[in-house]
Amino acid sequence: MHTIAAVMQLLVAVAFLSIPVVRHRFGPAAKAAAVAELRRQNVRPEVLEENKLRFDAGGHETAAPMAVAAVMTVTAALNFAGADPAQLLTWIFSSLVVLMNAAIVHSNLTAVKSVEAAFRRKGDPELARVEVAAFLRAAEDAFPHWVRAQAYLRNTVVFAGSAVALVAVSLV
Repeated sequence: MHTIAAVMQLLVAVAFLSIPVVRHRFGPAAKAAAVAELRRQNVRPEVLEENKLRFDAGGHETAAPMAVAAVMTVTAALNFAGADPAQLLTWIFSSLVVLMNAAIVHSNLTAVKSVEAAFRRKGDPELARVEVAAFLRAAEDAFPHWVRAQAYLRNTVVFAGSAVALVAVSLV
């Protein structure tokens, strides 16, 4: 059962690593599309940098998924080895991954409202003029169409893989 948990944890790690890979590869195109949309809306594109808005794999867009992947890889190694702390760590980290991924999915589903609220909080009158739905749609449309399917697959792997790992260590 430890081996099943470990394999699932490695799949979860790979799923999280796919986030910065995709953003690194296609983030510049998303930024260019977002800039074009801002220009269409008569908003200065520099407002992105001034407010630290990014579409690439920089900052937390790389650090967070890589940290999750590292933790899941270490926990998988402990499961492969049948180490005593593997079961407890699987319960802790796989549960946290499920909660984190649920928050990511929620954030993606409520992106327009969240970004609108964030723009209002900034107090920047130029940001307040941005038609956020069109802005985000332009950036999203710059990613290849398969990225949406990849996101669904990634979420399925994360949720199902974590659940299977939790069940597997419970049966030990």
